Amino acid sequence: LLSGGEQQRVAVARALANRPKLILADEPTAALDTERGMKVMALLKKIAREYQTAVITVTHDVRMIEGFDHVYHLKDGRVENTTNH
Repeated sequence: LLSGGEQQRVAVARALANRPKLILADEPTAALDTERGMKVMALLKKIAREYQTAVITVTHDVRMIEGFDHVYHLKDGRVENTTNH
């Protein structure tokens, strides 16, 4: 059996099979501990750089957004603020 982190990495690899221009990841670190969650997010950032793929991810864990180019904070369904890195 695969761990939760391994399952998430397999899902990311599967999503890359056709070299998409965009990856949508809804809570890709849900149910993972911080260390594994950071590894999944690092993989998504690496993919974005190497494959020139846009990655849009949703997370409630602000620790997971470090290093992304653009961060949009939503509140009540509206963009509250943005951050460019």
